[in-house]
Amino acid sequence: MNIKTLATGSTGNCYLIDDGKTRLLIELGIRFKQIQQALNYETSKVASALISHSHKDHCKGVSNALKASMDVYMSKVTKDEIGVEHNLIKLYENKKQFRVGTFTILPFDIKHDVENHGFLIVSDNGKRLLFASDTYYVKYKFSAINYLMIECNYSEAILSEQEEQGFIHPALARRIRASHFSLENVLEFLRANDLSKVEEIHLLHLSNSNSDEELFKRAVQETTGKLVFVP
Repeated sequence: MNIKTLATGSTGNCYLIDDGKTRLLIELGIRFKQIQQALNYETSKVASALISHSHKDHCKGVSNALKASMDVYMSKVTKDEIGVEHNLIKLYENKKQFRVGTFTILPFDIKHDVENHGFLIVSDNGKRLLFASDTYYVKYKFSAINYLMIECNYSEAILSEQEEQGFIHPALARRIRASHFSLENVLEFLRANDLSKVEEIHLLHLSNSNSDEELFKRAVQETTGKLVFVP
């Protein structure tokens, strides 16, 4: 399975996955024009898009994607929070599978400050991909995952140091801890799951000021022994 990051982080998130038969976008958190440019204006070849939650850095391009005749999947709560209506909006329900092309998709609830979902995406070719972002905790365990796309937003050690030195307001630090995945919790999640079939781990949504790309990559590699990408 091919994974392409179009954008990641607090300014916007958008990812393309492709199993050779179906192309699927996860998140539309940048302007749709940017998505078109990144895909060489071949968005008509994209089967649909998945939206995890209603924050702008995950749904900014929804309206124009719909205008461009792209099916967009989201939960009813997310649709209501975005405030968009269109006949190409497809509603998914928590822990109920649905099909998009050659993909079977299972949304599952994850913890954030609004309703949010991760996705277990299984291709007809047998490859399994797990996506989870903007969460401080994933309560489910998974097996036989081949590709893991997971948020690794901050390190508790870095955030605490920033807080102690007055570089970040305590209220913002509390919000980060209550809504995003720390390196420490990511490592705990990885240790709790069966990674025997994992081929690639993609660390997403790193904070500009509370993360360390090389440290995070090295820590995950040492914990898992897997190939790690930080887009």
